[in-house]
Amino acid sequence: MNENPRLTQPDADADPDAVATATKADHEEESWGDFTKFLLKLVLAVLIFRSFVFSPFTIPSESMLPVLRNGDYLVAAKWPYGYSKLSLPFEAPLIPGRVFADLPERGDVVIFKHPVDGTDYVKRTIGLPGDTIAMQNGTLVINGEPVQREQAGFADIPMSVNTQCRPDGGIVVEETTCRYRQFRETLPSGKSYMTLDFGPRPRDSFDTFIVPKGQLFVMGDNRDNSLDSRFPATAGGGVGLVDADLLVARASMVLWSTDGSAEWLLPWTWFTAARWDRIGSDI
Repeated sequence: MNENPRLTQPDADADPDAVATATKADHEEESWGDFTKFLLKLVLAVLIFRSFVFSPFTIPSESMLPVLRNGDYLVAAKWPYGYSKLSLPFEAPLIPGRVFADLPERGDVVIFKHPVDGTDYVKRTIGLPGDTIAMQNGTLVINGEPVQREQAGFADIPMSVNTQCRPDGGIVVEETTCRYRQFRETLPSGKSYMTLDFGPRPRDSFDTFIVPKGQLFVMGDNRDNSLDSRFPATAGGGVGLVDADLLVARASMVLWSTDGSAEWLLPWTWFTAARWDRIGSDI
């Protein structure tokens, strides 16, 4: 007895055109099925990457000058402070609380949700839970010790659609550049960065207070143009003390930057508007 399966031979009377059409249809159906599976896998991979590894963010203001400019597109690490529903697309409630939670280090540039309106904000971490914070004439005082602050010349910021010159703090140079006074601030850990200063302002001084447990004191590097923890939390305004559970990511690198002059219908302006010198800048 022959146990080999019988091979089905094509019907000699079958219409060759009909057979070819059916074969082509099967092939196209299989191709579309494979493409759909590939597309779903790609979307899933992108969602996982953006949720748990790196995610892009945009800078819509000048509160973090000179390190970040309006029109910067940065990439931020999602894992340093743990994960919560804020890590997921549309804040899907799939993660209870915050897992693998950790606090920033002083000096970290953090992205967090505004305590009132839930929009993404970016500021620098200055005070951690238990720290005593004060400010005297523009100089930070952390845990009773004044933070080292030294004049560091001027920051020359090219003016563009995205970056204007504040008349109360900057000087226009050659009609193309805004010049601000800048200072180098060095935290007790040795972390240093540049800040801008427009001169004496009411919020350059405030009394000593203790940062409560589970909260952070954050500030913009553009000290006189930043609604930060020095101001009460209001929609579209100050952020007050920021709950650590509102942390989303740590800013890492400028991925792309534009001066705002690009027009969608003029493709060459996509390149002329790019601020090439900023692309790849560490934060």
